[in-house]
Amino acid sequence: MSGNMSVRLESVIDAKLAKNRDARCFWWDGKWYSNEDFSRLADECEASLRASGFGRGQRLCVLMQNCPMIIALSLAVWRLGGTISPLNVKSGMPSLIGTLELIEPFVVVASDAIREEAGAVLQEKGFTCVTCPSVGPLPALEGKTSSLETPDIAVIFATSGTTGLPKAVPLSHGNIHSNCTAIWEALRVLEPGDVFLAVLPNFHSFGYTVCMIMPLVMHAAEAIVPGFLPPQQTVRAVREAGVDIMVGVPTIFSYLLSAMERGSVSKDLFASSKLLISGGDRLNANMHEVAIRVAGKDIMEGYGLTETSPVVAVNRSYEEHRSGTVGPFLSGYEWHLRTEKGEKTDKDEGVLWVRGPSVSSGYFRAPELTVERFDDGWFNTGDYVRLEDGYIRILDRVTDIIIVGGFNVYPQEVELVLHTHPGVKTAIVVGMPHPVNGEVPKAFIQKADGAEVTELEIVKYCKERLAHFKVPRKVEFVGDFPLSGTGKILRRVLREREREKK
Repeated sequence: MSGNMSVRLESVIDAKLAKNRDARCFWWDGKWYSNEDFSRLADECEASLRASGFGRGQRLCVLMQNCPMIIALSLAVWRLGGTISPLNVKSGMPSLIGTLELIEPFVVVASDAIREEAGAVLQEKGFTCVTCPSVGPLPALEGKTSSLETPDIAVIFATSGTTGLPKAVPLSHGNIHSNCTAIWEALRVLEPGDVFLAVLPNFHSFGYTVCMIMPLVMHAAEAIVPGFLPPQQTVRAVREAGVDIMVGVPTIFSYLLSAMERGSVSKDLFASSKLLISGGDRLNANMHEVAIRVAGKDIMEGYGLTETSPVVAVNRSYEEHRSGTVGPFLSGYEWHLRTEKGEKTDKDEGVLWVRGPSVSSGYFRAPELTVERFDDGWFNTGDYVRLEDGYIRILDRVTDIIIVGGFNVYPQEVELVLHTHPGVKTAIVVGMPHPVNGEVPKAFIQKADGAEVTELEIVKYCKERLAHFKVPRKVEFVGDFPLSGTGKILRRVLREREREKK
């Protein structure tokens, strides 16, 4: 794994906890917990895991909303030389099972609600699953040992590949530590004791690394919220915990700013916050003006990918902020631009490739996928960018990924489901502009010969088989598709048609 091989996150965090046992560590459900409280929780988790036989190189998967146990289990797992993998049960059961089969966890730790939803399927597939409350204790458990050892991998994040098959990104202790320190160095207004809002989901590297682990590493604190919905719990956390650093995706900021404009949320919500930072998707240009008018301060953009632990660039401060860009590169990164054919270019526009201590060394147990995106330590971000005096402007995605409210939707995954419908001959899914979510999926479908199928039937069919954000919002039936000279369907043309309608 790339990154500083000598760094261990548990050593860094334990040293921070020991330095001031009485300092605030995290806010949860209206109450502050100290470093001492957190240490005790992590100790209990470690003892339970050790007694179960969990040890060096083993992997523990977590299916829980944001809660104190996520960070406590992370620390306990690392102390024992293991790897943690936060997963999303809403990704769809086929995707979840495929990911678990790839990772081969010692045990799956789930909340009561998720165990009720998925426990029977997990057990049927041979996975050990235990339930755990949000603040512990972790029950006694019996795990399943895997022959595969992964001692330096701190976290494995799962995502669907562009083929719709499970793909997992392993990040080393050095990868994550280097990213945390580079972010802290870049955002110069940050101070020890600052409170980060941890509302982004833990199975998303942005939420996990930046909002949950970085505060533990960098002597800060965090206000943990299970999820953004219902939004009242986020508003409560911002107010009661005194959030200094508000980290979100465009959907969250759009909702809160709209609520502030309507008067259902007070306009002084962000009055005490130092920074409003958005990532995970492109921020609509008009959001900057709305934020300044409604909240009295702008939203700064950053940029990253799971494979880069995740942050690559961020605007540094309101004084240096350049709207429409994602800011300059973090320290430690090398970069260059290539053409879509992979040839290096001296132009200011091209496909962005990066290398550095935060970059993963490749995909988990998938050398063929690694070869596609990694080249001698260089990683192909898949994004077409323009460099402007050191600032990065994202022009377009070279890949066909649709980003819905900060979450990746891979068209091929949706198409695989659509193609199982007897009334569908050919299906192509592209991103359709959406004022709140950025994009939503739209399906273009050629019906099977003689088939009678409606848009409502297609949407219902997808809802039964896909996570809600992956379901096409619109379906258009077509007689044929735009084709290239080689007969390849031109997704780009379909996307452009949708954008022209706006």
